[in-house]
This record gives sequence, structure tokens and C-alpha cells, in this order.
Amino acid sequence: MSDSQGWERDLLAKISLQSLKEQRAERRLRYIFRFFVLAYIAAAFYFAYQRGQAVFAEITEPHVAVVAIDGTIASDKVNAAVVVKPLERAAENEAVKAVLLKINSPGGSPVQSGVIYDEIKRIKSEHPELPILAVVEDIAASGGYYIAAAADEIVADKASVVGSIGVRSGSFGFTGTMEMLGVERRLITSGENKALLDPFSPQNQAEVEHFRTVVGSIHEQFIDAVKAGRGERLLDDPAIFSGLVWTGEQGLELGLVDSLGSVYSLARERFDDVAVKTYEPPKSLIEQVSSQLGVALLAPLESLLGVRWL
Repeated sequence: MSDSQGWERDLLAKISLQSLKEQRAERRLRYIFRFFVLAYIAAAFYFAYQRGQAVFAEITEPHVAVVAIDGTIASDKVNAAVVVKPLERAAENEAVKAVLLKINSPGGSPVQSGVIYDEIKRIKSEHPELPILAVVEDIAASGGYYIAAAADEIVADKASVVGSIGVRSGSFGFTGTMEMLGVERRLITSGENKALLDPFSPQNQAEVEHFRTVVGSIHEQFIDAVKAGRGERLLDDPAIFSGLVWTGEQGLELGLVDSLGSVYSLARERFDDVAVKTYEPPKSLIEQVSSQLGVALLAPLESLLGVRWL
């Protein structure tokens, strides 16, 4: 074998060996990367779990519990589960001096509002010594006020909006638009009233009258709940149940509100300035991890790397 052939073979061997080393190094980097990703996820689960344990650990020092009712009341948003679970936890904690329902809601589902109202009444009957107050921030209208009426007292800011004790249902009619566009409605039902108030069909007065009785029945339930909750504090004025809204200051005159104030003024003036603690609905571990990913490891990394994260 010539020297040139030996030189070429040695070069190819060196190239092959170098390629093999690079492949091994690349595999090691992949394994290290996967290890750190798994460690990151595991740490996120750990921090989320620890945070969840801390959140739901019983607070032993005296405090006022705040349960927020914030936003539109609906089965998939502010619903009975969101409100009742933290309310029950607060009621069962002997360190709680009072529960403040911090309400900022324009209303929503009469069903969810009614369920929350009934559950507040139940918790009050089981813990009669525990004050439960509704504190209105910007607005407690319609379903928001429905819920507030279950509390022992309603406190609002002078500029808060309260009331709207009524029920509404609305839709649109598109028959004229369809005729203009040359669109034909084809509808098949198995019941003569199954297409009740269909927006693509001409309005049927009999259907309108029937649905008016449905809305009226819900309105009567609303009125009965407010009267039961507020009792003789309500002024004898039919306008109260007409769907109108008032400021907190006007509501005070009508008996819709008991006093003017806020969460902070109540804690300071009525409950000896004790700490205010917010009680939140329980979250699943997955929800906790979702909120912690990208955040949970910042504190350890700050400590390790000596940096601050913005």
C-alpha cells in the first residue's frame, strides 16, 4: 500500500472519529436539555403545589375575609362555585371576624345569582354569629344586587351604582334584511313552539306574550328575594322594582343600602383594623402550574444568578 493511500485512510479515520465525537456531544446536550426541561416542569409543579398549600392553609390570626364577586355572573365565569367555596372556607375559620362580599358586577344569570343568594342564606343560618356584609364597589346591579340582598348589610360608596331590579330578554329581527337579500328561511321543528322567538321568522304576538310571562315570573322571584333580604328597610316605592338604578347615596335613602363605605373603612372602623385577607376559589394543580410557569422559578434563579427579573 502506498504512503498516499495510508495518509488518506488515516484522514478518513480522523474525520469519522471527529464526527462520532460531535454526535456523542450533541446527544449529551439533548439529554441535558431534556433533563433541565423536565426539572423546570417538575419545579413548576412543586412551587404551584406549595403555593396552593399556603393559599388554602387556614389563617390563624384574626382577620376579615373578603370574597370577590367581580364581573358578569354566568355559569362559566362568576358562578356559584367561584363564590360559595371560599365563602364556606371563611365561615368555617374561627379566626374570621366578618365576611365581606366585595361586589363589582352588572348582573347576569338569574339562576347563578339565585343559587349564590340561597347559599349565602344557608351559610348565615349555619353561622348566625358571623357577620356577612355586601360591599359594593363600582356597581351591584341586577344579579349583582340580587346577591347583595342576601347579606346582613349592604355598604356602598356614595357613587356606586345599585339597583336594576328587573329582568330583560332581547334579540334582533332579520326578516326585512332577509327579504332585501332574497334569502328564504327554511325551518323544520317537531313542536309548534320549538322555534319560539326565532329572529329569522316574523314575530308571533302569542309567543311574545308567553315569553313575557316567563320574564315576569323571574322578576317576581327577584323581587321576593330582595324583600326577604332587605325587609322593612326598603322604602315603599314601586320604582325600586322597576329596573331603575341609583347611586349608593340615593340607595341609602331608598333602603337599598345600609351605609356608605368601603372594605377598608369597614375593616378599620367596624372590626378593630384587623388584617384583610382575600379568599379565592380553589384552583386545580394544572391551573396553578399554568400560572406559575415562567414565574415560579424566578426567585431561585435570581438567587442563583444574582439578577433581578423585570
